[in-house]
Amino acid sequence: MTKYVLAPDSFKESMTAKEVCEAMSKGIKKADPTADIISVPMADGGEGTVDSLVDATQGEKIPVVVTGPIGQKVKTYYGLLGDDKTAVIEMTKASGLEMVPKQKRNPLITTTYGTGELVKDALKQGVKKIVVGLGGSATNDGGAGMAQVLGIHLLDKNNHELPIGGGALKQLSKIDTNNLISQLKDCKIILASDVTNPLTGPNGASAVFDPQKGATNAMVKELDNNLHHYAKIINHDLHKNIEKLPGAGAAGGLDAGFMAFTNYEMHKGVEIAIKITKLADKVKNADYIFTGEGGTDFETKFGKTPFGVSQLGQKYHKLVISLAGFLGKGIDTLYDSGFTAFFSILPGACDLPTALHNGPKNITRTTENIVRLLKIIK
Repeated sequence: MTKYVLAPDSFKESMTAKEVCEAMSKGIKKADPTADIISVPMADGGEGTVDSLVDATQGEKIPVVVTGPIGQKVKTYYGLLGDDKTAVIEMTKASGLEMVPKQKRNPLITTTYGTGELVKDALKQGVKKIVVGLGGSATNDGGAGMAQVLGIHLLDKNNHELPIGGGALKQLSKIDTNNLISQLKDCKIILASDVTNPLTGPNGASAVFDPQKGATNAMVKELDNNLHHYAKIINHDLHKNIEKLPGAGAAGGLDAGFMAFTNYEMHKGVEIAIKITKLADKVKNADYIFTGEGGTDFETKFGKTPFGVSQLGQKYHKLVISLAGFLGKGIDTLYDSGFTAFFSILPGACDLPTALHNGPKNITRTTENIVRLLKIIK
């Protein structure tokens, strides 16, 4: 009996990682009815991380209502994994850029308050570990809104609490941590990010990411100065110098907030997913590994799910086959990283809506044909 391990990411706007696994399984069974198939929905810390890890661990989604990036109420959810001790949060589900209409995008006023509410609700579940997927933020407040929800008081010279938004950070005079919620002290925060940008400077959160969040050149300069001041007060009051730490600039400086106020670790998103799903144990005994993502090109090697899976396959000398909606430039640079072969699932030229709609059918057909060839070779 041939053993197949399926470890794909989601195909954005087409299929969740679980649905990709189901489509692959259907194709394998058509070509190899006796196949032993192990499905492990994967993610890299970006969009779909909660869904993938909940599905992979037989966990559950916890619905909540939180404060959105411009103060609106948002219905969203986070994940409680199958061990009942780990929560998974995507900050974009509470503080994401796509939640703000283009004409209202302004990182001077957007807030990570809702992300803090997700963390706080997860702590009520009694978890000992929270994985935070970063990226896609509408914010540039250095995690100030998140911190305020968790009991951190950010005070101006008159001992008044700062209003929300990165524009207010220049008023910060003192940080009071005496009311930090107690559960946070016993909880490990795992930051899932591939971003290495510092908090400030030409490669910092404001300069690199804020133009896409609606910031003018003048706003970028103001926000960068504000984050510098914020980091200076953190260093003075908490004795933590986080300003130039790699990754502190991720998600509008949300990483910096976690670094300053929590017990944290930072890892690549796909590495976290591999560990949580115990993928290595499954790969060891596999004959073939199938992975995939919506589009594969040279950027895949910068921490995307298929690359993490291919590295694991290479470690255990396994064949790794990757499927994608499209194959872009530079995939030839990936073969030395553990990939055996890449396949586009599209049968021919078509428009994007058609490609997204037919994703499951196209994955099933492509997988079936690959397995038919593998059986002949074997």
